[in-house]
Amino acid sequence: MVHYQAPIGSYAFLFHDVFAVEHLPGLPGAADFTRDTTEAVLEEAGRLATERFLPLNSAGDRIGCTRSKDGVTTPPGFKDAYDAFAQGGWIGLAADPAYGGQGLPYALGTAVNELVTAANMALAMVPGLTMGAIAAIAANGSDEQKQFYLPHMLSGRWTGTMNLTEPQCGTDLGLIRTRATPKGDGTYRINGAKIFISAGDHDLADNIIHLVLARIDGAPAGTSGLSLFIVPKFKIGADGSNGAPNGVTCTAVEHKMGIHGNPTCAMAYEDSVGTLLGQEGKGLAGMFVMMNEARLGVGVQGLALSDIATQNAIHYARDRVQGRALSGQREPGSAADPIRRHADVRRMIYNGLGFNEAARAMIVRAALDSDIAHHASDPELRRKAADRLGLLTPIIKGVFTDRGFQNAVDAQQVFGGHGYIAEWGVEQFVRDARIAMIYEGTNGIQALDFIGRKMPADGGRALKAFITDVMADIARTSADETLGQFGRALAQALGAAQKAAFVLAENGKANPDDAGAGALDMLHVAGLIALGQMWLLILEAALRTPEAPETQARLLNAQFFFERILPETRTRVARIMMPSAGMMAFHPVLDAA
Repeated sequence: MVHYQAPIGSYAFLFHDVFAVEHLPGLPGAADFTRDTTEAVLEEAGRLATERFLPLNSAGDRIGCTRSKDGVTTPPGFKDAYDAFAQGGWIGLAADPAYGGQGLPYALGTAVNELVTAANMALAMVPGLTMGAIAAIAANGSDEQKQFYLPHMLSGRWTGTMNLTEPQCGTDLGLIRTRATPKGDGTYRINGAKIFISAGDHDLADNIIHLVLARIDGAPAGTSGLSLFIVPKFKIGADGSNGAPNGVTCTAVEHKMGIHGNPTCAMAYEDSVGTLLGQEGKGLAGMFVMMNEARLGVGVQGLALSDIATQNAIHYARDRVQGRALSGQREPGSAADPIRRHADVRRMIYNGLGFNEAARAMIVRAALDSDIAHHASDPELRRKAADRLGLLTPIIKGVFTDRGFQNAVDAQQVFGGHGYIAEWGVEQFVRDARIAMIYEGTNGIQALDFIGRKMPADGGRALKAFITDVMADIARTSADETLGQFGRALAQALGAAQKAAFVLAENGKANPDDAGAGALDMLHVAGLIALGQMWLLILEAALRTPEAPETQARLLNAQFFFERILPETRTRVARIMMPSAGMMAFHPVLDAA
């Protein structure tokens, strides 16, 4: 049986003790963002997650989705749980009240996303993708489009997707072949095929609003010729009622490793009627609104599965008895000691504990930056928040999903043979976590984006600000004996990372393959430093109540991070310093014709 306790106390602590959101400069509505509000919202979300989403997770994985001539059917219970989520107003929690949203901070909505994702990732993806589509329409749509689509999407009556990938192209979107032909009445006929479309067809909502990248007839090749279109599954009447089918068909539901409860569809568009969203030729920029939000959401998936997997590993390690502790018999009244007494089991569990709360802090900070970047009145505060958010987004997506998957694997290992069979549920966490490293831009692409775009952007402005920020936190906490020790370890890692970044940049100018070979390591080095910074902030706040059990747990989790996770930077820096010549040399097997 899978166990899950929503991390409500962790979020309340991060929002109000670490980041002091009530007093955060530039955060709209900060004075109303109280601890009582946070706890009330998250307690209700936690109940929804544990009582409605979690019980369906295993069965949804086992049963999966089915396709017939009438469309795609989701696993039993999914529609009722989705309706409870939609009717509770959760889709519009952080959306504009002008269209039916509740206007609460995006950061609070991100916290809710972790809870429901941990409980049932496949189901949580459906409203999650809808929120991304809402953001894209809100940012790029005309007033008429926003008034027409957003209320129905915020209510959950309609869901949303994004359609980028095609059989011949994934990351290289310039190869898209889907065509858009003007009809002469302001609409377009859309023709083409898309694949790997999450929630592409289902029975959860009345209509599905697809956001489709396509090339208008006569538009140039490459990404500059792409435009973005709103293409509903059913044509829509002026009153919002469903009309005839719109030539949008799910041709297959992919058979895949995990997230079986989410219908990952191959889609066909045959003379489907679409309307332009934003400007001609600006489709990729319009889609990036949704993609960037989705990348943060995927980072949350990495954290969520790491957390629930770690929770279950702890629960199992407390009860399972096997062997004797190396330091000697610990529980003489038992035939064996609980496996939590074994150092290697503790190592695997601590890999999750050392990551989870620091990662959650990074998610909170990034989401707060999004709130400030979009809504603050001070343009300088908006710029700084946007800079940091842009720099951290590929780190959160890439590092969190890599580590989330590994932590799920470690949790599975704690269970031993029981972790490999379905009964205990942990093997599903491993399978579900694996996709997060692939979609919304593979983690290798995130690494290239980080070193090629985010690090050098605006003369390295965001990167320099990040380094200055970390150094300031190290300096401020240096007087405390414990924090000073951790800060010195972080400073050493930061110094090595700066040297590695310089070498990567210089070598990359002469040989771009050197940069490509070290990109993923550079992403992870930056991620480890950012996580270390979060641990300093967490402990600085926690040590105001040093005797609290939560503080003692945080100290031990942080100690493991600084002693056994942060030192990974040394190996990664050493790899970054190595040239790519051997890796890129002709290989008689790999490069054979």
